Amino acid sequence: MAEKDVTEKKLLDYADVFADIVNVTLFDGQRIIEERDLADALPRSVYKLDGKMHEQERDVAKFWKKNQLRISLIGLENQSEAEADMPLRVIGYDGAAYRSELNADKKGKPKVRYPVVTLVLYFGYQTHWNKARSLKECFDIPEPLEPFVNDYPLHVIEVAWLPDETIAKFQSDFKLVADYFSQMRKDESYDPMPDEIQHVRETLELLSALSGDDRFWESGKGVKEGEKFTMRSVALDKIEARGEARGEARGEARGRKEGIAAATMKIVRKMLTMKMPYDSIAESTEMPVEEVVRIAKESGLAY
Repeated sequence: MAEKDVTEKKLLDYADVFADIVNVTLFDGQRIIEERDLADALPRSVYKLDGKMHEQERDVAKFWKKNQLRISLIGLENQSEAEADMPLRVIGYDGAAYRSELNADKKGKPKVRYPVVTLVLYFGYQTHWNKARSLKECFDIPEPLEPFVNDYPLHVIEVAWLPDETIAKFQSDFKLVADYFSQMRKDESYDPMPDEIQHVRETLELLSALSGDDRFWESGKGVKEGEKFTMRSVALDKIEARGEARGEARGEARGRKEGIAAATMKIVRKMLTMKMPYDSIAESTEMPVEEVVRIAKESGLAY
């Protein structure tokens, strides 16, 4: 679980990705925040409970700064499932940040006041976020008391439900992530975008952690530092290249009499399990669409 948590944070911690997410989800794609204006913030804070000190940790947090002045602290939280207590968690993170500002004053440091913003990135694609979206929704509040209970809204970004025109505004690798979950929501099939990946391993590891599809993780392990690929070439071709090597080593899958190589057959079947469109499979493997359809039927993978 700890390894999975770390994996989910690595891509979003890049300044270009972090700035891109905030600019698109909050500012409709305007480049309000530049990556050079972001500085790492400590994700951990401490609180006291039952006489003992406990730690709580955000997923990713950065300061937005201009001329060394802090404008805001912005946090991102990843959720693959809706969580009923999320408003309580977020107010805990935000409250700790404000307490840190207050403590800085008491230590004689220059008085600093800046707002704190937390965005919850929800990657579920089968249902909308169906849990509490505000602090008040976490409680059964007696009616006479309700006007006096302060509320605290939760800012949930439902990634899979972002409009196509919004996804098109992303300029970082998060565009590929959002596109994957959007496609899976629509028909549970995936036709990779041709865009080049900047942070290859981190993007694939994030997709693997959030989707539960280990093929992304496996392909990420084979990427060398500095290599550049598109989602299609890494997520499909590189996986199958390793599959071909393993298959040849074991002497498996010789292919059909028509001369279709064993590796190509594996590529086609793997793409079929991902429910890629037949014409996209044909284009990627330079195979007639009719042949793809035939393989799908014979393999029991037709759709």
